[in-house]
Amino acid sequence: QVHLVESGGGLVQPGGSLRLSCAASGSSLDYYAIGWFRQAPGKERAAVSCLIVSDDITYYADAVKGRFTIARDNAKNTVYLQMNNLEPEDAAVYYCAAGPPSSFLIPSTWSHSWEYDYWGQGTQVTVSA
Repeated sequence: QVHLVESGGGLVQPGGSLRLSCAASGSSLDYYAIGWFRQAPGKERAAVSCLIVSDDITYYADAVKGRFTIARDNAKNTVYLQMNNLEPEDAAVYYCAAGPPSSFLIPSTWSHSWEYDYWGQGTQVTVSA
């Protein structure tokens, strides 16, 4: 079992950057795929990015490609989501989640929230002038 804690959210102006952290405890991230999801008020939770840690495979939603980067710090057992050129549409609560890599053998499954077993509490990102 793995426990996830997100941090790094906050208020940023359009065009700005934030780096979200997903710190894991209880297990090494080597055994998991880590996904980032976001949920804006009145909208469904949407997949943002995923890192299959053992294979170093990454996926991104079309809306964030070229602006967001997912990466891992092995020493800190933490996955980061670097978000650049933020837009008002990026404002949401961001969640990280962990699931077994075996659930993601078909690439399209990375965006399926039900494939992830463990979730953090979320961190708020606000993009406003």
